[in-house]
Amino acid sequence: MTERPNDIHIADLRDPVLTPMQKMMLEGMAGAEVVFTVDAVLGDAKERTGLSDFGPDDFVERLHVWCQSTDEDAGLGPMGRMRFYNDMVRYAANRLRFHELLKRHPEILDVEIKRPIIIAGLPRSGTTHLVNLIAADSRLRSLPYWESLEPIPDLAMGPVPKERDPRYLKCASEHQMLAQIAPLLRNMHDLAPDHVHEEIEVGALDFSTYLPEWNAMTPRWRDYYYAHDQRPHYAYLKNVLKALQWLRGPDRWILKSPQHMEQLGPLIETFPDATVAITHRDPVSVVASAITMLTYGDRMRRTKVDPPAVASYWADRVEHLLRACVRDRALLPDHQSIDVVFHEFMADDVAVVERIYARAGLPMTSAARASLDAYMAHNPRGKHGRIIYDLEGDFGVDPEAMRERFRFYYERFPIEVEGR
Repeated sequence: MTERPNDIHIADLRDPVLTPMQKMMLEGMAGAEVVFTVDAVLGDAKERTGLSDFGPDDFVERLHVWCQSTDEDAGLGPMGRMRFYNDMVRYAANRLRFHELLKRHPEILDVEIKRPIIIAGLPRSGTTHLVNLIAADSRLRSLPYWESLEPIPDLAMGPVPKERDPRYLKCASEHQMLAQIAPLLRNMHDLAPDHVHEEIEVGALDFSTYLPEWNAMTPRWRDYYYAHDQRPHYAYLKNVLKALQWLRGPDRWILKSPQHMEQLGPLIETFPDATVAITHRDPVSVVASAITMLTYGDRMRRTKVDPPAVASYWADRVEHLLRACVRDRALLPDHQSIDVVFHEFMADDVAVVERIYARAGLPMTSAARASLDAYMAHNPRGKHGRIIYDLEGDFGVDPEAMRERFRFYYERFPIEVEGR
């Protein structure tokens, strides 16, 4: 990889050197006690919303496994525990608001999700850039980060412009705080309020996604998730999207999540008229990028960083995603799916979008092209500086040995090897 003047190598991944802000935040959390129980989470959600109907109660078992798995992570520090607990309460509160909205407006379930464009692909494989680029086309409905965090507004509040919506203002405030606590996160994955996010964030209202694995070491939850059919939870996700579409159009979605790579069957059964674009990138680069981002965040989440442990877990996890994709790729009809190779996408972003549009039957109008070009002009690659990854130096991982492990994937898709 040719280095550029604004390239950044995080030299303290193994032995973090904390900033004064980071030290202050951790010291402030040092005595915090968090109790992970279903009753605590649901009780706090009820108190937050003033509501009590969570809808079907099958989710309680899954929430219990989330709580149990998190408690079993002995290395998760007070801040990591508090943040994940607050996420669980937020999902439960969102679920309460969703079911209250359904009770008031049962016609929501009659809303049709028509011909969505859905992006699947490994984390750090271009899915975020691709979904944000396509979302610049105003003909499509997308899910901005601020809305994904609290998808259903307080039902006592009437419609307000985004800039006055309490959900947006809260997200903007938290984004500014995060930039001070972990300034390099924006170089890897900038979660600005208007940034288009993953729909599994709203699918988490049913407490069945791979999201817990990004917050803690949760092998118990991972194995539970592997062992259960995800079709009911994709159906639940679709109903939440119906509510969001009912609240605000347009009526054709652009969606994305890496999780879909290992759920192609449930995905296409739930959205049978979808066009699915799967991004493919050198998985060694993907692992290097993902574990660098996670380990950087671990200085705040965990009592001690352990880069080799993070590398081992996520190499296994990425292999599972890849093997499921190779196994199930044929479940997607040829006329409704397209493979997007990373180096071709990086060479000509808009041309790749045009290919996806052709497969989806969506005309590339002059207005759409102008919107895509404007997005590219305002969001050049590496505008915050590019992070340089060092698998061997930072994680003790031999890139060539890892490449051999993923040989089955290189043999299936025409992926360009990076970093040699």
